[in-house]
Amino acid sequence: MRLLPFTTIFLGAILLAQHFFAFFVPSVSKKFLQQFPRSRYFGNILLAIASVYFFLLVATVDLGEFSPMRPIFLIAIFIGMILFGWLVPDFLAVRSLGFLVLEIAHSLLEITFLQTSWSAFFLALLAYIWIVAGFIFVAAPYLLLKAISIVTNPGYHQIWNSFCFMGIIYGITLLGSGLLTAFTPLLSLILGF
Repeated sequence: MRLLPFTTIFLGAILLAQHFFAFFVPSVSKKFLQQFPRSRYFGNILLAIASVYFFLLVATVDLGEFSPMRPIFLIAIFIGMILFGWLVPDFLAVRSLGFLVLEIAHSLLEITFLQTSWSAFFLALLAYIWIVAGFIFVAAPYLLLKAISIVTNPGYHQIWNSFCFMGIIYGITLLGSGLLTAFTPLLSLILGF
């Protein structure tokens, strides 16, 4: 339960910071987004992070009847990610981001499992949005490139602002629900109910 408010507050703060920056410094944000899908540099970095994260997940998660095969899976992850980075260079950054988003969504759903607070609801909702986005990023990464070209188009300035506002609102929602979850026991102790 202690991990839930911390995670919600942390992700809320990150969403707020990202979308405030995107709203107030749109030129830098748009330039970064336009270069990101085909960036080999970010592709390699995100693939390395996703590989380490996946390696740690497989090393620690309960595999049930496949537990005796864990060493084989760990070796396969290492070899598979090297081959993936070498043989699938197109949109590597987007695909790697998709892998990472799916892995983080798994962790978020583990944190929110059997929790009934608002922060668990909003965190689980974010995780499911990331799962859909992660599948799209891995299977059809060119769709992100098309979406970025639409959002960063100077003629569609309102779309950019709308996405920034949605991110800010969701960041505030996560931050507020995380703070509420974190301080509810303290408030009930102080107020005596």
